[in-house]
Formats: sequence, C-alpha cells, structure tokens
Amino acid sequence: MSEAPHLLIEAQGATLVCTLNRPDKLNALTGQTMALLEDALHKFRDTEALKVMLIRATGRYFCSGADLRDNSDGAPQIDRTGVAIREKHRLKLHGMHRIYDEMEHIEKPIVVAHQGTCVGGGLELSLSCDFRLAAKSASYSFPEGKFGVLPASNGVSRLTRYVGPHWARYLIMANKPADAERALLMGLVHEVYSDETFDADVMAFCEHLAGNNGEQMGMAKLAIELCHELGRDQARHIERLGNSTLMLNPDYLAGIEKYISMIGSKGKSKGE
Repeated sequence: MSEAPHLLIEAQGATLVCTLNRPDKLNALTGQTMALLEDALHKFRDTEALKVMLIRATGRYFCSGADLRDNSDGAPQIDRTGVAIREKHRLKLHGMHRIYDEMEHIEKPIVVAHQGTCVGGGLELSLSCDFRLAAKSASYSFPEGKFGVLPASNGVSRLTRYVGPHWARYLIMANKPADAERALLMGLVHEVYSDETFDADVMAFCEHLAGNNGEQMGMAKLAIELCHELGRDQARHIERLGNSTLMLNPDYLAGIEKYISMIGSKGKSKGE
C-alpha cells in the first residue's frame, strides 16, 4: 500500500490550504514535502483567484523538524570542511533556503497555523510565513542546541528579527522551550486561539485577509521588509514610493472619489 502524500493541497475559496500529512512521523519534513510545498507556492503565486496561503498540519505535532532518515537529497554524509557545510545549507536541504526565499518574496500573505508542537525545521519554515497563529496547546523549541549546532535555515536570522536578541538567546543559547502564551509575549506568534475553536478561528483569519486589498497587502509586505532594513529617512522614501503606486490604483481612485463626494454632500446638506 502506497504512502499518503506528505502534503495535502486544497483550495478553500480564496485560500490555498497546504496540510502537513505525516502524523505518524510527527510531520517531519522530507524531500517530498518540500517539493510539494514549492509546487503549491508557484500555484499560489500564479493564480489570481488565490489570495491567501495557509500551512497547517494533522496530528499532535505541527512539525518535528527535518526527517533525518530521508535520503532523497543524496546519501547521508558527514562534511569535513566549513565550505562544504555552508554550501550544503545554501544549496541542498531539499531546497529549503530557495523555498523560504520564495515564501518571503511572494506579494501575497502566507499564514501558518500551529495546532501542536512546532520545533526545529518546522519552526524555521514558519518564520518565513507572514502570520503565525497558535493553538493554546502549541509549543516551540530549537533542539539543534542539544547537538551543539545552530538552527541555520532561518532559525537565527529570522527569529532574531522577530523576537530580538533577548528572546533569541532564550530559545537558542539556553535551549529552552516556549509555550503558546510565552510565544505570544515574545512576538513569535500573532494570535493564540483555544484548541476547541482553533480551526474555525484560523479560517476566519484567512477569510479576513482574503477580503483585504491585494495590491495594498503586496506593497505592504515589500515596504515593511525594506523599512526594517533602512534608516528612518530612507524608510519614509519607501512609504512615499509605495503610495505613489497605490494611489493610482483605479480601485483606490474610485473609492476616494466616492468618499469625497459623500463628505461633500453631507457638508452641503448641513449648510443648507
């Protein structure tokens, strides 16, 4: 009997839902998982009707990290030079770095929903999403420290951008776990929902995003990243550049003209 796909992909309205589907393996990431995720990303990017992408999971774990028994990326070996290790991180690991870059560059919102434990590579994948939602029973950790190494596929770089060095030290140096409430305090997740209503709350959040203006969200995704990197004066240039495009959008022009007309009509009525 053939194994079920490692990632299930289904459109629910304007949301493309991608579900990690190896509950018996704690949803450990494989080459198949990453290949299917990359295909889903391209479909999401290129399909105008799809407004939001949701990554979720089945089972008691969201993801236990990379499946170390999966050899689809080549036979396992211990690299003996620093260059080989750095190039392996950059070019192999089932294309994780390339895929995470694409997640960050797509000008549409990507949401990840943690119904349970999220560790290692699963947390690194989540850090490339725009919104992270947690169930009350979710928890987070980086077990790489137990082996004397770093989480080096977003685990230091993205984590530190989101939670700052203070909490990054807690998760990476101290190698301490965080429950959902502490993750919310850190700024690691945006919302914590009850376990009982989690699925419905997540879909409601995605539907809310799907109803927002797509051009504005795409521009905001780019502008926020750029403004984080730049000084205050240059960041203000980004704001102005963004609005110089958005304020020429026919939807904006029609909406603002209608609003101004409505305000003018009310003022005239009061004056009379």
